Amino acid sequence: MGMNVGSSSGSGEPEVLMDVNTTPLIDVMLVLLVMLIITIPIQLHTINLDMPPPSTNPPPQEPVVHTVMIDFDGTIYWDENALPNIDAVNSKMAEVGAMPISDQPEIHIKPNKLVDYGAVAAVMASAQRNGVKKMGMVGNEQYVK
Repeated sequence: MGMNVGSSSGSGEPEVLMDVNTTPLIDVMLVLLVMLIITIPIQLHTINLDMPPPSTNPPPQEPVVHTVMIDFDGTIYWDENALPNIDAVNSKMAEVGAMPISDQPEIHIKPNKLVDYGAVAAVMASAQRNGVKKMGMVGNEQYVK
């Protein structure tokens, strides 16, 4: 609190100034806040994890892939070698299907966009009949042979 000296009031008595100077209060609060921050102990949040030991197994090998292309005229290519008929496709699929599932190569079927659906269905049916488990369609771009 303070007093106003030399007031302009006509009574001759000094007027009491009713404003409180808050600057020292703010300074004290800031000092207390800084002291509080400095004195708080640093807390370390740690989690103990029991991680498995590193694996000594070799990385997995790339799978063997056989590409079956079906040309626009129905000609079937096994890894870019033309097969004479559907019986040759059946024998190749039987070889793949006789292997254990973990050792079976992947069969990627790539039909030409102009090929008749029946030729593609015959190859897929042959794979299914012979127990081929890893088979998929890849692209439908036109092939030039």
